[in-house]
Amino acid sequence: MTNQAAADLIARSNRLGADPKNTNYAGGNTSAKGTETDPVTGEPVELLWVKGSGGDLGTLTEQGLAVLRLDRLRALVDVYPGVDREDEMVAAFDYTLHGKGGAAPSIDTAMHGLVDAAHVDHLHPDSGIAIATAADGEELTRKIFGDRVVWVPWRRPGFQLGLDIAEVKAQNPQAIGCILGGHGITAWGDTSEESEQNSLWIIDTAAAYIAEHGTADPFGAELEGHGPLEASERRAKAAALAATIRGLASHDRPMVGHFTDAPEVLDFLARSEHPRLAALGTSCPDHFLRTKVKPMVLDLPASASIEDSVARLKELHEAYRADYQAYYDAHATAESPAIRGADPLIVLVPGVGMFSYGANKQTARVAGEFYVNAINVMRGAEALSTYSPISDAEKFRIEYWALEEAKLQRMPKPKPHATRIALVTGAASGIGKAIATRLAAEGACVVIADLDLEKAQAAAAEIGNADVAIGVQANVTDAAAVQAAIDDAVLAFGGLDLVVNNAGLSLSKPLLETTEADWDLQHDVMAKGSFLVSKAAARVLIDQGLGGDIIYISSKNSVFAGPNNIAYSATKADQAHQVRLLAVELGEYGIKVNGINPDGVVRGSGIFASGWGANRAKTYGIEEEDLGKFYAQRTILKREVLPENVANAVIVLTGPELSHTTGLHLPVDAGVAAAFLR
Repeated sequence: MTNQAAADLIARSNRLGADPKNTNYAGGNTSAKGTETDPVTGEPVELLWVKGSGGDLGTLTEQGLAVLRLDRLRALVDVYPGVDREDEMVAAFDYTLHGKGGAAPSIDTAMHGLVDAAHVDHLHPDSGIAIATAADGEELTRKIFGDRVVWVPWRRPGFQLGLDIAEVKAQNPQAIGCILGGHGITAWGDTSEESEQNSLWIIDTAAAYIAEHGTADPFGAELEGHGPLEASERRAKAAALAATIRGLASHDRPMVGHFTDAPEVLDFLARSEHPRLAALGTSCPDHFLRTKVKPMVLDLPASASIEDSVARLKELHEAYRADYQAYYDAHATAESPAIRGADPLIVLVPGVGMFSYGANKQTARVAGEFYVNAINVMRGAEALSTYSPISDAEKFRIEYWALEEAKLQRMPKPKPHATRIALVTGAASGIGKAIATRLAAEGACVVIADLDLEKAQAAAAEIGNADVAIGVQANVTDAAAVQAAIDDAVLAFGGLDLVVNNAGLSLSKPLLETTEADWDLQHDVMAKGSFLVSKAAARVLIDQGLGGDIIYISSKNSVFAGPNNIAYSATKADQAHQVRLLAVELGEYGIKVNGINPDGVVRGSGIFASGWGANRAKTYGIEEEDLGKFYAQRTILKREVLPENVANAVIVLTGPELSHTTGLHLPVDAGVAAAFLR
């Protein structure tokens, strides 16, 4: 990067965005003005660098900046058609870009270009929004900041807001920034350092004033029976409710979930004013675009039973959907986009915590973070005054803005397994790891369950961050351990859609050398283990009401009588029949159950590496390193079966193309005639 102004801008943005007290994830924008040589004319040209649409300040890079010619941007003032047609100005930004222009300009570009300051910051700090949403915010602004910060009444972001703030700056030369009613703050400076310091001064001054002058209990007195449950009880109740709540939140379209029992959430729900405040909804556009206009709140005490809570949640969901439909009908016009779904994105459960939802784990997590921001905003506003967010009419104008709709339409098409949550047992290596890796590549959130927790976590880290994959410990022979792994899955991603019974081991011995202990171990891990996993998973799938998939990694040995593996082959036959039995039993819930019958998978296999390979090689009278080639040569296609081949079969069986297939055993054996299904 050659321009110092732009370099300073990125450094400042990263510092501001790294601290959540300054702004929320992907919220706010910053800019810098400077001069470069126009490569066409060779003359100096004044440019504006501004964070582009959809970027995040904390991780902003040069590629995330929009670059515009300042003279052409400011010339738009002369053709601005007025507030009724200001959406047209966003398209006009394209004609002001310099060179290839970088990232797409955001709706706030006008604010940065029209304000007469070299550096401008627009942020969404909790303390600033608390003042912005207070009923007497204008008076508080004067009281807290004097004439250094000016109040700007609520206006939807856009060209007119840019003109308004530019006028405020021109009329108040002593001012360093402004409070934007219902929205956030904007600050400026002649240098990058000055702009940053002015932003931080506004944020910190507001926070200090709230701390010093605010009431002790802004959310009211403790509400009897609504205090936090003990940590273990909280987690257990959250896990028990997660599937039902995700099913409700996914009535219109499948959602991924996130759970938090952050202290801010638990304290809010424990106080008497939380029903009133939650009903008022959020105010900052960044907040309610992620959280919907308001949450759904369970109106039962923390001690309520799971059964009573589930029943009441279902009633509240019906009421929420009717209320949202009424909100849409009250404010929609003939030009409004169609309703995008009436399900809640935030569900609050007293004593337990908050469930948040989105099209992927990151979106769900960020939605929850934004609602914590909203709680902090309400706390600050109520501490000094009365929380008074923007009206539902204004919220609707933002939520169903044509520009917001266009942004949604530009989003890439989701991958085939997007929004699906998968748990794969024995997934730290071999076939299981290949399956988990492929599922994640196709858009699924993946839980790697393995007896070895350290290896499970390492495998998950190879696949992606915690928004994509996590590793959990699971001894599949222990019902309590299996349930704990399922609970980990639903609390991490909101629920469960797809389970792969892959965990296994193999003891290659002839009948007379197979001990009772060998038999029990083989059946405990695979026959009993698959049963326990399927049983615990089925409870979640049924409670969700979204259907789902259960896959058994069986074996060609379930139908082929190979030598010297009585315990292994018998338990594989057990698994194969579990597929048929469960397909029949769970079909009424839309749950498909299918099996995959691989031939011996040598490369990357934990089973083969643990001694099975050596035993099988001895049985066939070959060297162990030649076992894969040996298996390949006995097949019709003369191809070695790899973990990735089994993973491909899982993707097909659980994908949209085979939505009507259940009870199937799919061979992945390169063709073994003796294992043909009859």
